[in-house]
Amino acid sequence: MPDLLIELFSEEIPARMQVKAAENLRRLMTDGLVEAGLTYAGAAAFSTPRRLALSIEGLTAQSQPVREERKGPKADAPDQAVAGFLRSTGLTRDQLEVREDKKGAVLFAVIEKPGRMAAEIVAEVLEKTIRDFPWPKSMRWGAGSLRWVRPLHSILCILSDEAGAEVVPLEVDGIVAGAATQGHRFMGPTPFSVRSFEDYETKLKRAHVILRADERADAIWHDATNQAFARGLEVVQDAGLLAEVAGLVEWPVVLLGPIGEAFLGLPPEVLQTSMKEHQKFFSVRNPATDRIEGFVTVANIETADHGATILAGNGKVLSARLSDAKFFWENDLRTVASGGLEGMAEGLANVTFHNKLGSQADRIARIAALAAEIAPMVGADAGEARQAATVAKADLQSEMVGEFPDLQGLMGRYYAKAAGLSDAIAAACQEHYSPLGPTDDVPTAPVSVAVALADKIDTLTGFWAIDEKPTGSKDPFALRRAALGVIRLILESRLRVGLNASSGPFVFATKSITDKGFAEGADTGNLLSFLDDRLKVFLKDQGIPHDVIDACLAMPSNDDLTLLVKRAEALAAFLKTDDGENLLQGFKRANNILTQAEEKDGVEYSYGADPKFAESPEEKALFTALDAANAAIKPAMAAEDFGTAMTAMAGLRAPIDAFFTAVQVNDDNPILRRNRLNLLSRIRIICLDVADLTRLDG
Repeated sequence: MPDLLIELFSEEIPARMQVKAAENLRRLMTDGLVEAGLTYAGAAAFSTPRRLALSIEGLTAQSQPVREERKGPKADAPDQAVAGFLRSTGLTRDQLEVREDKKGAVLFAVIEKPGRMAAEIVAEVLEKTIRDFPWPKSMRWGAGSLRWVRPLHSILCILSDEAGAEVVPLEVDGIVAGAATQGHRFMGPTPFSVRSFEDYETKLKRAHVILRADERADAIWHDATNQAFARGLEVVQDAGLLAEVAGLVEWPVVLLGPIGEAFLGLPPEVLQTSMKEHQKFFSVRNPATDRIEGFVTVANIETADHGATILAGNGKVLSARLSDAKFFWENDLRTVASGGLEGMAEGLANVTFHNKLGSQADRIARIAALAAEIAPMVGADAGEARQAATVAKADLQSEMVGEFPDLQGLMGRYYAKAAGLSDAIAAACQEHYSPLGPTDDVPTAPVSVAVALADKIDTLTGFWAIDEKPTGSKDPFALRRAALGVIRLILESRLRVGLNASSGPFVFATKSITDKGFAEGADTGNLLSFLDDRLKVFLKDQGIPHDVIDACLAMPSNDDLTLLVKRAEALAAFLKTDDGENLLQGFKRANNILTQAEEKDGVEYSYGADPKFAESPEEKALFTALDAANAAIKPAMAAEDFGTAMTAMAGLRAPIDAFFTAVQVNDDNPILRRNRLNLLSRIRIICLDVADLTRLDG
């Protein structure tokens, strides 16, 4: 079976598009080949700045013949119906067969398609793939109609086996497929032919092209860390930047240079951000001083002076960029020195947060009031939390954040320290945006937690109040992320608060919005349902099923998320045991019998079970077990010791099983029947004290 090699050689492909493009090439080609009747053993796609490549191993040499039978209209159907059937099959009237079935004579088409050679199929699928390739952005050039991300220069397409290689006959917009390519633009421009994928990769490397992106990344990181280590320095890890730079070069040449002394006083994050965003440079840290003192740039060419000219030029460009950053930093510090963070934040009164929710300053005032309310719940000083919230977003008016928006919060921390504010307030300026996702770190400092919660709760209640809720996949104001942030902050801070209570933060936030005249007010209950849905998603990722959460949500104090999750974790663990699974079945059996009897009799069996009417040992044992379980469960639930409550409930499994085996509940004796139904009611009441087991599946 032959192997297939494809290369699409073009001008530079943007680094951010390369990985996806390689995957699309693999997917479109393999799907198309399989659909056309070919199979293959394996496929791998590769990308460099100037080429997409695909290697398919073990491709079948040709597709199998296909025989297909299609049933058509009746033999005496109108000519128009028969003509339509003929068009769909590609046959003529005399090629159809007439067969008898239970409804009479029917026309049948027997379509036989011979197998096709792999080269023919590959050419067909590759042309379609090239013409319909899903680039995020594409262009046309010259007089042709073909669209590609950048001008496409050549197509390499060969099928190879032990006998040699053959070029797949293909032409796309005047570009004729061949067996040749070329290497590095400057160090290997001479075209060369290849016979197989191994030959292709080997010759590319000789022509100064490393085909595999991970190999280029490894080479960059290896050389950069070695050069830094030799100078007593270390390269700051940045996986995203490494992947991007590996997509910018075909032959990486790593160069390490120093940062000018005038810029070493800038915050390290400013240096890192400026070098990464503007120059795609790696930062190099001095572990002894923890300062960023150098940079790594990756060239795409080897030079006679070993990169000295390249390094000097990059150093000049970097100095100009860092001069801008230094100017912003010093201007911001002067603003803080003259008016504090409050002075820096004054301009937020002229920045609209949302036309129905006021300015950023209006929002900050609401957050500050809410943070002061939340502060005692998390062990923070109310005054400090209010002050932290008041200045937390001041850096949005700074020149540095205006240039580098990703530094918001972090620069607030630096400016808060420069203003002489406490460490807690400075930390809150940076941390109140967190967590931003399911894996982001959650603040633990009390003031930070108070401001972070206030920020997210104001966002949720505000947009709920103006009816800007997420719909389907649309969530333009990131309310799902804000809800997850509230959940994680509450759970990881072990915050105990009834969110829907009259004194709870959601009610307070809603009242603040309403009192200020921004909106009529949100449906807090509806908002908490939204939170519950996000909680289910969050807990499901931690292995707690949705029905377990529903069973706990049905209990009192379900707006206390810490209590809710504590109960759900205990119940989920209990249900994974044999006792838990079997007790659930026993409970459901008891509940079903009891529910049916209550519907039939029109009464509620909820009291009066008397052990003196117990006849069998199993019935008497169940009375005893229920007394013991109740005595253990009541105090355990009061103490929120759900583990102990579940253990006590597990003790009911054997007595309940034995009872149902030995006792007929619906006895002919009405006194015994009523007593046993009331006994089942005790089972239901005791179990439902722990969680609403009726909501559990299975």
